Amino acid sequence: MKKNILFVIPSLSAGGAERSLINLITQIDFNQYNVDLFLFSHKGIFMDLVPENVQVLPLSESYYRFIKPLLPSVSQFLVRRNAKLAYSRFMFSYKSRMSKSVSINEQEGWKYIARSIDLVEKKYDVAIGFLEKTSIYFCAEKVNAAKKIGWVHNDYDKLGMNPYFDQGYFAKMDHIVTVSEECGHILKQRFPDQHSKIEVIHNIVSPKIINQLADLVEKDVYDRKSDELVILSIGRLHAQKGFELSIKACRILLDKGYKFQWNIIGEGEEREKLSALITSEGLDNNIKLLGLKVNPYPYIKQADIYVQTSWFEGKAIAIDEAKILNKPIVITNFSTAKDQIKDGVEGLIVDLDVDAIAVGISKLIEDQETRTRMTKYLSSLHLGTEDEIHKLYKILE
Repeated sequence: MKKNILFVIPSLSAGGAERSLINLITQIDFNQYNVDLFLFSHKGIFMDLVPENVQVLPLSESYYRFIKPLLPSVSQFLVRRNAKLAYSRFMFSYKSRMSKSVSINEQEGWKYIARSIDLVEKKYDVAIGFLEKTSIYFCAEKVNAAKKIGWVHNDYDKLGMNPYFDQGYFAKMDHIVTVSEECGHILKQRFPDQHSKIEVIHNIVSPKIINQLADLVEKDVYDRKSDELVILSIGRLHAQKGFELSIKACRILLDKGYKFQWNIIGEGEEREKLSALITSEGLDNNIKLLGLKVNPYPYIKQADIYVQTSWFEGKAIAIDEAKILNKPIVITNFSTAKDQIKDGVEGLIVDLDVDAIAVGISKLIEDQETRTRMTKYLSSLHLGTEDEIHKLYKILE
């Protein structure tokens, strides 16, 4: 008999965890598993990539009212004589304004928003909260499942969260999965009493699929001059990704006379801030915010260097994808950097500093022989992680 599995994630908008989930569920054996998906938002560029076999669960009317702007939300609850939800919506907004931490807001806001969310009627064999915070809390409190799994996609200690809040929710999980050995080590240090539950399943990436998608665009996706290189970065426009470092490093490189264009694929709350910084640095003709791309692979394939200037990461799926497409890489020395690339072999790991980033990129711009050597080495590797699905199957049993 097939097992019933539920995945929970806030949305399928831009993000590595979202891309990772799509990769995972497209690999699942639907002859063995019925798969449902719960999303807090049914919008996002990856929605069209959800397999037909996967059922997306509906959202309740009370939740739709809750996520409206404050005044309409409270008014609608009061009209329906639901003072408790009106109060919860007010407190949700009030608490959000009181704290400067987005992560703490999401943690503490859960008890208010949870009151607007119905229990899932269907009983599952396994429920998986596929992203830290709300997805795990929902899995713990709103789902009836024989087994529950929480998934952490980042260096927990860099997320700015309250571990005491998560302790009770992690205790309700049968397994806690994370995406790299270093992330696993960090979790075991932070939650020693959950040590035996913590397991590593790497993001699933398929070279076959990535190469097929990379070839979908026949002409160059970049309008570049013959004498310039193309640098590419991918990520949410969020403080974690350190794009302000990229912009300032770009200025240094241009001042030294290097000819290149730098493109960034992604969207997020920092677009306005980053656009203003690009303009103030006089880089409007050199660094472009390309927005979201459902298929980023032609852009990776036709770039010369991939750069990731994050302050912290769990396991950045875009770096794995750049490796599959044989791109020399420059990444900052975040805590899990050595889990991502071999320094000096697949790319360069540089200090979390604007000058160090500029120096690392300049080395690859100047030294075509090193870029060729890295490309050749990457092309010799078997980089697919499709077999990671068997680790998941094991804990689903």
